[in-house]
Amino acid sequence: MELNNVGNNKSSVYMAISFRKLCVATVSLPLVTLLFCFVTANIFQSDDIHETHCRVYNVLPSISAITGISPQRYLWRISIALHIGPRLIIASVYHSYYYNMLKAIDDVPLKIMGSRLLNLCYWLNIGEVAALCGVTYISNRENYSVHEKIFIAFMISSLTYMLTAVRLGRIVTPNAQSLRYKQVLFIMSLVSTIGLVIFFLKHRLLCHDLAFSWFSFCEYVIACANMGFHVTVILDFPKEQLVVGNALPALKVD
Repeated sequence: MELNNVGNNKSSVYMAISFRKLCVATVSLPLVTLLFCFVTANIFQSDDIHETHCRVYNVLPSISAITGISPQRYLWRISIALHIGPRLIIASVYHSYYYNMLKAIDDVPLKIMGSRLLNLCYWLNIGEVAALCGVTYISNRENYSVHEKIFIAFMISSLTYMLTAVRLGRIVTPNAQSLRYKQVLFIMSLVSTIGLVIFFLKHRLLCHDLAFSWFSFCEYVIACANMGFHVTVILDFPKEQLVVGNALPALKVD
């Protein structure tokens, strides 16, 4: 049996990017920008970011406050714009990664359940990205009611995505190191979300001092847990590369 190349006998690679580095850069964009907005807003615009609905004592501004003022809002929006594209690529890569693993499972009921979780996980991930866009570009200062609803959508899609990803991971990669981190970060995010709701109600309905600061603290923990959850992708793809080039030449069997 002889294998002959059909057509071009050479393949070309025009660009190869470390997938690990791409994922780290993707998560670093909002993290570094958020830190910059927090520091500069507290130094130069302290009065603006600490103003609250009830006008009570507040020491920690919310993420919406530090990213909703000018000029920080422009930097934040640019960072999210650069962040979104790679997030969609990562979502598609994860979908293919788990899909190939599910094909190797012989247990039919488990395979069906895994396939359903995989599709749900993918669309929840896309929904989270879409909600992130909405909550970024529709600020609470411009349209609070819409911003609030999109923020709730972001929280729901984020938590349900984490839960679905953990359940899927238990089926296809039960011994993966990344799964252990995902489980811890999901629990951290869930507990912080409960705290966020409690302190928001205390602030909004009862106007307690520092309630909004605790709300903001929970918000920062959620943001860090969310970014940490997504950066675990580097444990699943430590050496892979994102490649742009010609397909490998087809082979003809004689």
